[in-house]
Amino acid sequence: MAEARPWWEAATIYQIYPRSFQDSDGDGIGDLRGITDRLDYLVDLGVDAVWISPIFPSPMADFGYDVADYCEIDPRFGTLADFDALLAAAHARGLRVLLDFVPNHSSDRHPWFVESRQSRTSSKRDWYIWRDPAPDGGPPNNWISDFGGPAWEWDAATGQYYSHAFLKEQPDLNWRNPQLRAAMLDVLRFWFARGVDGFRIDVLWHMIKHADFPDNPVNPDYLPGSGEKNRVLQLHSTDQPEVHDIAADMRAVADGFAANGQERVLIGEIYLPVERLVAYYGDARPGVHLPFNFQLIEAHWDAAELAQRIAEYEAALPPGGWPNWVLGNHDRARIATRVGEAQARVAAMLLLTLRGTPTLYYGDELALADVTIPPGRAVDPQELREPGRGRDPVRTPMPWDDSAGAGFTTGDPWLPLNPDYSTRNVAAQRDDPASMWTLTRALLMLRKNTAALSVGSWHSVGGEGPVLAYERREGDTRLLVALNLGAIPVEMHVPQWAAGYRPLLSTLADAKGPVDGLLRLRGNEGMILGTTA
Repeated sequence: MAEARPWWEAATIYQIYPRSFQDSDGDGIGDLRGITDRLDYLVDLGVDAVWISPIFPSPMADFGYDVADYCEIDPRFGTLADFDALLAAAHARGLRVLLDFVPNHSSDRHPWFVESRQSRTSSKRDWYIWRDPAPDGGPPNNWISDFGGPAWEWDAATGQYYSHAFLKEQPDLNWRNPQLRAAMLDVLRFWFARGVDGFRIDVLWHMIKHADFPDNPVNPDYLPGSGEKNRVLQLHSTDQPEVHDIAADMRAVADGFAANGQERVLIGEIYLPVERLVAYYGDARPGVHLPFNFQLIEAHWDAAELAQRIAEYEAALPPGGWPNWVLGNHDRARIATRVGEAQARVAAMLLLTLRGTPTLYYGDELALADVTIPPGRAVDPQELREPGRGRDPVRTPMPWDDSAGAGFTTGDPWLPLNPDYSTRNVAAQRDDPASMWTLTRALLMLRKNTAALSVGSWHSVGGEGPVLAYERREGDTRLLVALNLGAIPVEMHVPQWAAGYRPLLSTLADAKGPVDGLLRLRGNEGMILGTTA
């Protein structure tokens, strides 16, 4: 008898940016009750789990990624009772719920840091990373914050610098301290005990710094405009060997709550090359279940490059390592902006037919594009520090209908709505058989009902020109996925085993199957072919 798979292998995860999903009280900011009100939408769409970006108390210097209390809910989003109600309602509908764990840093207003900076002899001094100045009185080394400027902030009262990989309002936690480590693992236990199904772990690869704090080497390939942090290579400030022990400790906590098919999943945010990324699956001890794979975000939209990246990633996975894929998130340009609306449909087919767990970013099921933020409306600290690099355009409210406020709010939305919300909204697309929403739902349903797509093996099929093609196989079932990444019609020779296949789903209407061994793909067409058996 085959061993049962963990739920997350066949699942599709849907990322919700809570400020922008649904406002229930008219203050212009999305909240937990709003998410609860929209759970039936997620069931109808066909996703299996929701990942909710940070909802913990926060001064919002970085919109929730500066946590002031890891075991409470920010009043902007609701209460613990509201969260418990959301969790119960989601579970009643068969949906899993993942939270965003932010372990690299806290808010500078967290009680731990407030106590840490009281004096050098504070009981929590070593819960954060404090260093003496360099001989010239400046920062201890040349490390650069991901938001620009030195990764060190001077504290005149105690005469030392503290480390911050991001904003100065986000001091780095010291995971080399066993008491801090135990306290943060207890945070995981707190939420797991409430019934949370897993966590996305923010900037996992940042969590340990080199013990001696040497300078990072200068980046010889630095390109102006690529971000100040790229002036140096983050050799000593990220991806240290000891981080894998932390991941293993987190995994042990998660596994301790797994029982009766209720596996808990850990997903690590890790922007690293594939050969370093896969190390986070663990070795002597298991690491995170899914080190986030950003290949589709990082790649040029080119069939040959994508084919190579997919094959290299598949080959690099350790035994038992389950793959995962993502097209977009709250930090990166939306897929419809990167490749255009027509190719966004092809991209959706790619995401939902590759082997592994896909994560769908809210609004991508509508082909929502980046929204231009008018002067004076930007709120993202990255935009305010490095103009042109802000993330507000990908965090705008979900358009539900064509009413004032797009059905998102009865008040003033915290960020501008997409200018085409009167036509690009959920209500309009649900009634349109040719819409992106309808295509996404059809892909999710086909994936859910076809083992070859949800858990089957992946095999490359030689494409030609702009065509990316591959096989998905489970048992006797074989499917052919053929994607035209260009706007010009093309023909491809199909494998002999697929010569008699017919289209099961296309990104365009009135799809035609192979004729005499040739499959004609229209411009911007992706197709899944199989048999009726």
